[in-house]
Amino acid sequence: MTSPEAAVDGATMNARSGSVARIEATLGRTVEIVVAVLTAIEVIVLFAGVVSRYVFHEPLVWSDELASILFLWLAMLGAVVAFRRSEHMRMAMMVNRASPGLRSFFEAIAMATAIAFLVLILWPTIEYAMDEVMIITPALEIPNVWRAAALPIGCALMLLFAAFRLVQLGGLRDLLLALLLLVAIGAALWLLKPVLMAIGNYKLVVFFVFLVALGVLAGAPIAFVFAIATFAFLAITTRAPLTIVVSRMDEGMSHIILLAVPLFVFLGLLIEATGMARAMVDFLASLLGHVRGGLSYVLLGAMYLVSGISGSKAADMAAVAPVLFPEMKRRGARPGDLVALLSSSGAMSETIPPSIVLITIGSVTGVSIAALFTGGLLPAFVLAAALCGVVWWRYRNEDMSGIVRASGSEIFRAFLIALPGLALPILIRTAVVEGVATATEVSTIGIFYTIVVCLIVTRGFPVRRLLPMLIDTASLSGAILLIIGAATAMAWALTQSGFSRDLAAAMNGLPGGAMTFMVASIVAFIVLGSVLEGIPAIVLFGPLLFPIAKQVGIHEVHYAMVVVLAMGIGLFAPPFGVGYYAACAIGRVSPDEGVRPIWGYLAALIIGLIVVAAVPWVSLGFLRE
Repeated sequence: MTSPEAAVDGATMNARSGSVARIEATLGRTVEIVVAVLTAIEVIVLFAGVVSRYVFHEPLVWSDELASILFLWLAMLGAVVAFRRSEHMRMAMMVNRASPGLRSFFEAIAMATAIAFLVLILWPTIEYAMDEVMIITPALEIPNVWRAAALPIGCALMLLFAAFRLVQLGGLRDLLLALLLLVAIGAALWLLKPVLMAIGNYKLVVFFVFLVALGVLAGAPIAFVFAIATFAFLAITTRAPLTIVVSRMDEGMSHIILLAVPLFVFLGLLIEATGMARAMVDFLASLLGHVRGGLSYVLLGAMYLVSGISGSKAADMAAVAPVLFPEMKRRGARPGDLVALLSSSGAMSETIPPSIVLITIGSVTGVSIAALFTGGLLPAFVLAAALCGVVWWRYRNEDMSGIVRASGSEIFRAFLIALPGLALPILIRTAVVEGVATATEVSTIGIFYTIVVCLIVTRGFPVRRLLPMLIDTASLSGAILLIIGAATAMAWALTQSGFSRDLAAAMNGLPGGAMTFMVASIVAFIVLGSVLEGIPAIVLFGPLLFPIAKQVGIHEVHYAMVVVLAMGIGLFAPPFGVGYYAACAIGRVSPDEGVRPIWGYLAALIIGLIVVAAVPWVSLGFLRE
């Protein structure tokens, strides 16, 4: 029997745990509401700037500055929400396949990695913010510390939520072992400092290959792995002040172009919530639903259209799959085939504007986003055509006896309902290419366009879903932007070490010139896409490889299309591609069922990629000289 004293102690511990849970929930909800408000204000401020500039011809000189200040707060607090929800990007394949005991230890390593970095970076972020006190912003004329304070406050809040999680979930033993492991690795690297300094740039392999690979394979969030590897490299092998990590992260996260990321994510969620995405899918189904493999063609066409609106692959797949999968299964399609096609269509549509990856390329390499948006449509079409060839072959004998063809009036009615959604990609591309608005500004135009269409056409707006959508936008954006910030710091460390010069020399020395460089880039980015996902890989290697491509005579837009599509193939290819597992989760299909059928689609994607790489006109034909 349990003693009265033990029962009292247990009740006391449960009461304390309950109190901690209530405090954590209250604080978490407060942060979520704050980021939702920040997201809404960003949209309003940027849209007001567009209206003021193009309607009243009197630009708001303070709008971009205020948007930049709020953006860093949105990024950091969004990262806090993602941390609390365990939504930071990670490669969890090995963790998920481990035994329960080993999985618990891997989770402890992931938490220990985040805690270790946050503890190490907290004081440098405070120093960085204090240094910004003396800097006055030009338009609002306020100390820049109001902006920089987002960094220490965001890190402190993530540490606080880590502490809450430990109190609630326990697992202190595994966490202590994981922390001891990290301390042991750090101590070993410190003791090996003379050896590391003697081997020159080979020390980069220790920090940025072995250390990063160890953290990524253990399932630690990619952003924290990048950041702690950079922190360790600078602390052990250089005399650079550690505030440089903070300043590089700030620079990477604060680029004004990246404001388009949360806004396009929100636009994608809004399109799905208002039913515009479903209307486009229904229209395509009325056109092609009666032909063999028709709904598979509809899925490809829908991903092509929806990708041109949302810019988020998870949002694209979530908008299309629930609409089409039930009917496709009713017609006899196997779940594995469906998820294989969905995953392949995600890789196919990576270059369709307004792709977040294209926006990221523009921000880190200086390539014109308007040119990238113009050049991205035809390469995706080439890959879509290749996938259509596989669909035709696989469904050439499909039984269509029970399928009724839609009448002309039904098609016309579906077209009228879908017309506002079909017009949106054209509006976005035209506004950017014609110089009417930047990629950031056009996202706000798309948001207000969607709201107005919803109020006029459907005469209703999903008000109850607005707050969750704003919070989801901030969480996903925070996770993306923290990776960009950490990868920017890592890229700076690689550049300062002379690695970029060595890489340029090695790539320029490859026999075969531009062709060999292109082939090597395709292989490298397929691998990088499967391990790091698109955005981290682009931020790390874009600034290094794009100048080399230009030196060997490859147009930067052509090169961008090739590497983005290569990364997309890696991102959606099993067994490592996290995009494949996202497609399986959205389709509610076991990953094992899609492995065999996906290889035919991947072969088609690679053939399409070869065509895009070999024929520059596919990427450049519609560019204005």
